[in-house]
Amino acid sequence: MSAATSRKIFVNLPVRNLDTSVEFFTNLGFTFDPRFTDESGTCMVVSDEAFVMLLVQDRFRDFTRKALCDSTTHIEAILAVSADSREQVDQLADTALAAGGQPANEPMDHGFMYGRSFHDPDGHLWEVIWMDPSAVDQ
Repeated sequence: MSAATSRKIFVNLPVRNLDTSVEFFTNLGFTFDPRFTDESGTCMVVSDEAFVMLLVQDRFRDFTRKALCDSTTHIEAILAVSADSREQVDQLADTALAAGGQPANEPMDHGFMYGRSFHDPDGHLWEVIWMDPSAVDQ
């Protein structure tokens, strides 16, 4: 496969209450694809290349033989999204906290890279990261 191959990513997350999750992520500015939405799940659009399927726990169990972890006490993944600026990191993290998210780790500030994190209503850990584009080139 060549380096130029473009891939999409689809993350699947179990949620306890779909309406609560949709309201939370709508407050953060995300949209949902109605073509992939019903009472058991919805497709949250992160970008043209990244999507998160929010699936009620019973529907999520259809895709695995493993037990679901309690994401309020155990970690299964860290989900990171990019931001265009330090200010946008703060805006998204502050909005998440105001919308019912819970604080996670202390802010990370390395000068060229800045990030904050929060737990969504189901306890999934999200990070919002900005990196100075000139630092990436070096």
